[in-house]
Amino acid sequence: MKPFLLATSLTCATFITPFPALAASQQEVLEAAQQQEQALLETLETLVNIDSGTGDEQGLNKVVSILEQRLERLGAEIETRPAPKFGGKTLIGTLNGDGDQNIMLMIHYDTVFGEGEAEKRPFRTEDGRAYGPGVGDAKGGIAVILHALKILEELDFKEYGTLTVVFNPDEEKGSLGSREEIQQLAKDQDAVLVFEPALGEDDVDAVTVVTKGINYVFLDVQGRASHAGSAPDQGRNAIMELSHQLLQLDELGNADKKTTLNWTIVDGGTKRNIIPEQAHAEGDMRYFDASEYDRVMKEAKNIIQDKLIDGTTVDFHIDKGRPPMPANPQTQALAEQAQQIYTELDRNLEAIEIGGGTDAAYAYNPDADKPAVLESLGLVGGRYHSADEFIVLDSVVPRLYLATRMIMTLSEQEPDS
Repeated sequence: MKPFLLATSLTCATFITPFPALAASQQEVLEAAQQQEQALLETLETLVNIDSGTGDEQGLNKVVSILEQRLERLGAEIETRPAPKFGGKTLIGTLNGDGDQNIMLMIHYDTVFGEGEAEKRPFRTEDGRAYGPGVGDAKGGIAVILHALKILEELDFKEYGTLTVVFNPDEEKGSLGSREEIQQLAKDQDAVLVFEPALGEDDVDAVTVVTKGINYVFLDVQGRASHAGSAPDQGRNAIMELSHQLLQLDELGNADKKTTLNWTIVDGGTKRNIIPEQAHAEGDMRYFDASEYDRVMKEAKNIIQDKLIDGTTVDFHIDKGRPPMPANPQTQALAEQAQQIYTELDRNLEAIEIGGGTDAAYAYNPDADKPAVLESLGLVGGRYHSADEFIVLDSVVPRLYLATRMIMTLSEQEPDS
């Protein structure tokens, strides 16, 4: 894999941050992370400069081919499984060690960006940041995993039982073709580390301990078409009824429980001179409390009985998406472990909850103590899903150190009796 960016430009763009004196074993990891910094950025550039939007099978196949080769070179046993619905493959790489702890490292390789974005705005560095489509969300996380594994190889560290690496192709559209694989693989793990970028506020160094669930909300109105000029009264205007219902349904959120429901897509009508017989709206529901699904459904079904236009039919329904990852002691313990590791570098690491949903929720099992799941071990950055998406170059070494030390620390824990 040849890097596109000249080594000299990387060296000039990367900032040197002083680190405190460490114990010999920790210093060894830090020095290895520093040595991997430029190679990680070259890996990141290669990945960013390939379009891999969800459903772009050609681009996804290019990326997964690179990832498969990289994992094979690290000694992993490789398996690929098709991801129905949007296409692409879920790539699973397994490294077998000499210990007892089973650890999963997971992140997606699809992005929200369309074909041509990588050519339009390829990877670049400027003023301590790197830019490009998917540079943070989540190709930076892929690079951290690959180079943390390289550090472990160089240090001849094999104290884990298994390291299972999962790269999936459809996270940005709900992981509909890979979520069952994630759930199945996670059941056999002691810990799952997820490598989305640091979420929350831009530039803030944090891991995520709580995520909201995501549901998809739909509202459909069936009316009756008629000529808008000569016979408007014979029609039943679906758009007008939809508008009425949207206003009525605007209060379905619950501030006390931090439930939100926002209508984001509206569609209706076919021609200016036809009273529209159909109208459609879609919305985004975020929640922490799983019981909110039933509450919202019940309230909405009651509300839509109040119609503006007789002779229209109104349907409201919810498709379940990602579940929430609620506050739990196992995740909190992992966060505290990560924070302790960061103190070795004299750095502060926040533990936050976010309004977004991630694949960490599929790995988390609310009915079991295992696996412990921690999110946001990728790079620090911001402005995700926008043309200004970036990662902070100064976060590369600390985040690579954190990932490597987390794997080592978890591997050396005594198994539960």
